[in-house]
Amino acid sequence: MSESVFSPGIDPLSPTLSTRLRELASYLAAPAAGQLTEEQRALSLGVARRLVIDVAARLDPRIDPGLLWKEWLGGGLPCAARLAGICFARAEEHRWREQSGQRTNPPPVLSEPETAHADAPAEGEPLSDTDRAYLALQIADRRRFDALGNPVVAVADLDSETFRILLLEIAAWRLAEVSGDKRRAAELGDAVRVAIERQAGETGMAHAGHAYYEILGAALPEVAATAIARHNWPTVIALAASAHRRAYDDMAITLLTVETDALCSLLAPLGLDHAALAPLEASLVMLPARAVTDVRGDE
Repeated sequence: MSESVFSPGIDPLSPTLSTRLRELASYLAAPAAGQLTEEQRALSLGVARRLVIDVAARLDPRIDPGLLWKEWLGGGLPCAARLAGICFARAEEHRWREQSGQRTNPPPVLSEPETAHADAPAEGEPLSDTDRAYLALQIADRRRFDALGNPVVAVADLDSETFRILLLEIAAWRLAEVSGDKRRAAELGDAVRVAIERQAGETGMAHAGHAYYEILGAALPEVAATAIARHNWPTVIALAASAHRRAYDDMAITLLTVETDALCSLLAPLGLDHAALAPLEASLVMLPARAVTDVRGDE
């Protein structure tokens, strides 16, 4: 016999209670993961807010982003399940980089040309194809920060479906404001189409990382080992994502949640030996409140 926790005639669950129950279910499913810290919540929420503002600006610069965010924050964000994974991955990667001392400001462009190969180009010499690919990766990474150095999800890094859903939700919100103006209402449809076409032609971390991975060839193990030694996590994530043919944010969260003893097999396609992984293992172990996928220690 299956019993419900709630009586048949009970009122529908409130949004707050539903949220608490989902959090409890998540915790019971993975006790080792614990709960989000205030820092994790704040970072993830900030990433989500900046993403919504950036997408809204592409749709219509006249949209009041403060009002839009306030209403959505109060009533719940659309496609919240999609955004949760994307924003949490970006926030956790940012915490990881901060903890590692990799950067206190957005990374300078082509600050480490020697990570591409041992012979860095002399001043005034043209960049090699490898250096150009690394430069493109750095530029894509730089787009993932705002002017103050806060982490953002670049629109180019969003999967097309999530971007389309966000655009349509913002357009619907905007339509309620300008429904009395038929001309401006009609412009929204065209703006959505233009924004989708623009995003499709942009280069994000996945595309730039794959181009860099493809051009490295036999130099891949050395470059990956150098990136790990320098705590250059974006390069490590991008190369691993390309090797596994996975999205950048998906590989980021996989690396951040993997157990130490699984790192070697996860990064095997990069041709790394165990000694090269030591700085990566140490950095991940030191990350506070890291969500791990294995709960055997609690059994």
